[in-house]
Amino acid sequence: MATEKKVYKVINEAGLKALENKCIIVKYAPHNLSAKILEFFNSEFYVLQLCEHEIVLIPFNLMTLNMTLKKEELLVIPYSRIKSIEISEDLLNYIISITTDTDIIRLSTQQKELSNLRTSGSLTSKKAGITLENWHKDNLDITLEALKKIDTNSN
Repeated sequence: MATEKKVYKVINEAGLKALENKCIIVKYAPHNLSAKILEFFNSEFYVLQLCEHEIVLIPFNLMTLNMTLKKEELLVIPYSRIKSIEISEDLLNYIISITTDTDIIRLSTQQKELSNLRTSGSLTSKKAGITLENWHKDNLDITLEALKKIDTNSN
C-alpha cells in the first residue's frame, strides 16, 4: 500500500518539493475499447504528485504493492513545459490530458464515489480506528482543481 508519507519521502529523496494533499492514483488512459479491456488487466499504476514546480509520476506495481524508490524512474513534467491541461469524465473515471511542448500525456484516474471498492481505494486505504481512510478519495477534488489552475499561459 502506498502511503502519503512514502510518496513525500520519494519526492524529497528526488530533491523536489511535494505539495501536501495533492497526490492521486492514475494509469495511462486507453484510447479505445480494446485498449480499455487490456488495461483492465494491467497492474501498473502511478502516483501523480503535484510539486512546487512540476508534476511527478511515481511508478507503482499492484502485484508487488511496492512503490519504486529510484529517482531515475520518476517521470517529471516541469510546469514550464505544459501547454494545457484538460480534465473530462469517462464513465467511472476522469481523463487528465496534459499537453507539453513535445507530447500529449493521457492519464485516467478513478472517481472518488466508488474509490473504496476499486483499485485506487485498495492502494491508498488504511484503517484509522474504526474508519477507513482513503487518501486518493480525499485528495481527488483538490488535486483536479489544482491541475486546472496550473498556469499554462506563460508557457
